[in-house]
Amino acid sequence: MKFGTDGVRGRAHDELTLEFATSLAMAAARVLGSSFVDETPHVVVGADTRLSSPDFARALHFGFGREGVQVTDLEVAPTPMVAFECGRLDAMGAMVSASHNPWEDNGIKLFARGGTKLPDDVEQRIEAELAAIARESREPAGMVSYRPFGPHSPAADARAAYGRHVAEMLDGRRLDGLHVVLDTANGAGHAIAPIVLRELGAEVTVVADSPNGRNINDGCGATVPDHVRRHVIDRGADVGIALDGDADRLIAVAHDGDVVDGDHIIAICAA
Repeated sequence: MKFGTDGVRGRAHDELTLEFATSLAMAAARVLGSSFVDETPHVVVGADTRLSSPDFARALHFGFGREGVQVTDLEVAPTPMVAFECGRLDAMGAMVSASHNPWEDNGIKLFARGGTKLPDDVEQRIEAELAAIARESREPAGMVSYRPFGPHSPAADARAAYGRHVAEMLDGRRLDGLHVVLDTANGAGHAIAPIVLRELGAEVTVVADSPNGRNINDGCGATVPDHVRRHVIDRGADVGIALDGDADRLIAVAHDGDVVDGDHIIAICAA
């Protein structure tokens, strides 16, 4: 597999295998870990709520650990939270998610040290290292028994820090009196987004917030804005927010049901 516009993706346990995930972690450790001079390389790993995500997260843990990288496990976490923790901990990162795709798919997105996007030349170096690993006469890495490497870290602390970070973007403003319908797509944002909005004072009605491994993005979330739209109109809410599976994008709905897409949201933020 090769890097696409947002990491690697494919049908879980078919196009995307645990062996590949472990090898990808090893390759990323060798390429991205070179920036850690005279210190132990560190990686932050998060995942969405797909049935296969814990397996792929464990495969990444093993691959990074095999190359001597310290692993911080965020468990279920939005992609932006992984990037934030990379910056906060001065670490590289890996997110297990296929974003808005159905539950049968999965993917892996890598972050450079500090949480930044990988340049094309770095992705090419990782692909070259993957090819080298494939030629090595070692047992398939993903077939080795897994055990945790490094701290199996405080995900709750990370969620609290990320929540404070998001709240601080409002520069002291509050959401008191605002009724928000939040559609979390049964995905990675279900555990943190409602908490942040409520702590800012909003009245929050949460829908599609009961992930079972197979219902991520299923008739809900940012790809199906009619779902949150119906709830906004039925409940007389002020605004609707629909996240995608890894909570790195959203579609909004106004109080009258009009959909506010990404271009409009960027314009609102700019203004």
